This record gives sequence, C-alpha cells and structure tokens, in this order.
Amino acid sequence: MKRTDFLLADGERLDDLQIDGLKVIQHKDQFRFSVDAVLLSHFAHLKKKSRVLDLGTGTGVIPLLLTTRGADNITGIEINAVMADLAKRSVKYNQLEDKIKIVQWDLREIRNLFQASIFDLVVANPPYRPVKQGKISELDAVAIARHEVSATLEDVVMTARYLLNMRGRFAMVHLPERLAEIIVVMHSVGIEPKRLQFVHSKMGKMPVLVLIEGVVGARSGLIVEKPFTIYNEDGSYHKDIMEYYAR
Repeated sequence: MKRTDFLLADGERLDDLQIDGLKVIQHKDQFRFSVDAVLLSHFAHLKKKSRVLDLGTGTGVIPLLLTTRGADNITGIEINAVMADLAKRSVKYNQLEDKIKIVQWDLREIRNLFQASIFDLVVANPPYRPVKQGKISELDAVAIARHEVSATLEDVVMTARYLLNMRGRFAMVHLPERLAEIIVVMHSVGIEPKRLQFVHSKMGKMPVLVLIEGVVGARSGLIVEKPFTIYNEDGSYHKDIMEYYAR
C-alpha cells in the first residue's frame, strides 16, 4: 500500500507509470522523463541478482521500472540536487528503499564514490546533444539533461567502463545521428557493442532513437534487433510498447 500522507511541494505532481502501481514525482521546472527512459528500462539485459547503476537517474524512473523486472539492488546517480531529491522521495513513496538508493553526485567524480568493476549493469539516458548543437533551455536543469553541459558522451561511457566488471553490460538510449560516434567511443574503452535496436515514432518513418548495449571484454559481433515502433498511424500506442504494460 502506498503512502496516503504524502505531500507535494509547489510545482510538483505525482505521475502514474501505469505499471505495478508505481508513481513518480516530477516538477514543472525540471526535466521530466519521456518514453526514452521506458524503452531503456525494458531493453537492458537484466540478469538475476545484478548490481545495477543508473547514470544520470533524473526522477529515478528507470530504477523504479527496473524493479518491475526483478532488479533489487539499484543505485541512481544524479548531479542535480533538486532532481535527486525528487527521485529519493519517489523511491520512498513507492516503498522501494530496500531496492533503490539515490545518490547526488557528479558522474565525472565517480572514482571518489565507488571502487572500480563492482557493477553488473550500467544504464544511461544521457544528454543527447553537444552544447553547440540545438537550442539550450533557459532552465538550467533542463539544459543539463538535454545538452552535454555537465557530462559528455565520452564521460558517460568512460564512467560506465570504470564501474563495470568483466562481462558487465552497458545499455544506453541515444540519437541515431550519433551512432557512429557511440560505437567508436564504446569500442575504445573496451565495451564491445553487442545489441542494437532502432526506435521509430511510426512505421515507415526514420528512427528517432537508438538503443545500444555493449559487454565489457566481449568479442565483436553485433545483433541488430527488429525495429521498435511507438505509435500506430492513428496516434494510439503500437503493440510493441503496449506489451510492456500487458501484465
């Protein structure tokens, strides 16, 4: 049973994740999660008893969703103090403190927080665009989430490699236009890309996202999975995404 005495601050709202009764606290002036996080939480290969870390956890939505797949040892790292607080309170609201820990921290300083090679799975929904590309939000929190203000692609991938044990997995959602760069960076640090899936808003459209997963120390050999579609032509959710909620 979820708490009934839970208070929201001004500008906050409690959103239903539509699975297992989970809810997440979001603020109108902070970055709010999108379908990207939902896709990544289902794409990542999760083994039993895995120790998982989410880089740039934001509202904590990915750790929350990973618990529905059986994850019970998850750490979320978030640089933004306000977002980290929202995530901590979402974990508390859903009574998942025994499975999820949220830490406010700069991932670029991860060596001062964790020893190397202690996680089995690292996931990341990082800022998609370099600072010089696209319009920068006037809200600092949104800018950090969308543009590489506080962490570059290289920062994220190198941090994941530091944290992962041998044969550990790194899963990320990003933009298709940066795929070549992503593969080069992953390969350069010893994370071999093994799975790839393009995400389309509708069938017949160009992909809008790419999901990629690599394994530390693995041999080369990339599997490209069938395309994932979000919406039908009439705007309703496609069966691909509806299967996530058919439980």
